[in-house]
Amino acid sequence: MFRRERSIPLQGSAAALCNNLSVLQLPVRSLTHFGVVHGPNAQLLSAAPEGVPLAQRQLHAKEGAGVSPPLITQVHWCVLPFRVLLVLTSHRGIQMYESDGSVMVYWHALDSGDAAPVQAVFARGIASSDHFICVGTWSGRVLVFDIPAKGPNIVLSEELSGHPTSVTDIASKPAQEKLLSAAEDTFVHIWKLSRSPESGCIEVEHCHGECVPNTQVCGARFCDPLGSSFAVTGYDLSEILRFSSV
Repeated sequence: MFRRERSIPLQGSAAALCNNLSVLQLPVRSLTHFGVVHGPNAQLLSAAPEGVPLAQRQLHAKEGAGVSPPLITQVHWCVLPFRVLLVLTSHRGIQMYESDGSVMVYWHALDSGDAAPVQAVFARGIASSDHFICVGTWSGRVLVFDIPAKGPNIVLSEELSGHPTSVTDIASKPAQEKLLSAAEDTFVHIWKLSRSPESGCIEVEHCHGECVPNTQVCGARFCDPLGSSFAVTGYDLSEILRFSSV
């Protein structure tokens, strides 16, 4: 049984976006961080266990070419084995911050050169696995960033090109080095990301592709610790589809 606790006030409302809430728990400090997107801003809030708000911070999407301010599409904390980064995606690019949002450590501008004049450019879908942070894009590519133990020397190491249309969701199963991507092309792909012990370079293996016919895939998640099963939701689909390895 659950009961409603004390609410945490926002400076504005939450935008009508999928995945528009990220939570980071800090047990040592008895704090919980919350991240919510509203238009061109992301609100970061810290609260004590009893719900008392302790601090608020606003992050803005980095401006680029264009007249209107870029809209943020997602904010998400990525918990890596050695550090925690806050990742913000928008119609301009990808921003990575220290966990409290105080310092931006990396900026990746989206290349709109191959987009049609009327096509929206954006990044959407964030997941982390081992030493990597993965972000989906409007073009169907999944960008894989190699994250150092500290500092800003983040590198775009790989681009996974399994989808011809916009990525809608990605998920990871770090213990198994697996990444799952879903897109508007009705496909779900499973990848394996690892690091070569000899060269130290990222190695990518495409493990599986599953077509969900006549469905605009909205969400996809692994369903077990081994990454041997996954579930899919689709727009206007009145069931959750489940798949398992055989």
